[in-house]
Amino acid sequence: MEYYKLFEKACADVDIEFNEDMYNKFMKYKELIKEWNKKVNLTAITEDEEIIKKHFIDSIKVLKNDGLKQGNKVIDIGTGGGFPGIPLKIVLPEIKITLLDSLNKRINFLNLVIEELGLKNVETIHGRAEDFGQNPKYREKYDYAVSRAVANLTALSEFCIPFVKVNGKFLAMKGPAVEDEINDSKKAINVLGGELKVVDNVIVEGSDLNHNLVCILKKKATPKKYPRKAGMVTKNPIK
Repeated sequence: MEYYKLFEKACADVDIEFNEDMYNKFMKYKELIKEWNKKVNLTAITEDEEIIKKHFIDSIKVLKNDGLKQGNKVIDIGTGGGFPGIPLKIVLPEIKITLLDSLNKRINFLNLVIEELGLKNVETIHGRAEDFGQNPKYREKYDYAVSRAVANLTALSEFCIPFVKVNGKFLAMKGPAVEDEINDSKKAINVLGGELKVVDNVIVEGSDLNHNLVCILKKKATPKKYPRKAGMVTKNPIK
């Protein structure tokens, strides 16, 4: 139970009551990450404490946005090793989560995690956000889109906002240089139907990480031409 207090403190910060079952799931998840990371590129972070702080607790901090706790439909774009989607599902079992990633090996890993942890109402999708954002089954069907992907906010907004219902939100986890990204992405956010609402500074317990949670409200439907085809989003960003 070495890290229990750390989780408990982090969850208390977002008004979640942590328990032993959640802790056991996180510990099993951590071991699966370490085991699979030898054959699939899931993360460069491999030390136990670093995985817990930089992946698990950082993911939990998405819950700084209170609305996510209401049993919503959430899609995690570019989920990689399952962040923030799986940690959110562990501490909020009632939400419905879709995990989207372009690498099939990562999806295979996530399917194993879901099975091993006994998680319900989790869907995995192997594919690109540009394609699924145009698919009527997924387009504007989610209360929340979340992402910790490394793309800049202009591109990330085009990947994510099309999935969000009008009056839903897109939550992006960003590093310390968030102001520049926000200034660069203002036009894109507006064109895609969004409006910047708030930027919350995120404290990760037991670390000096300086992260920011960017909250964008979907005010109107995204024009049909977005997201554009693969490659266009990053090569020719909305400016």
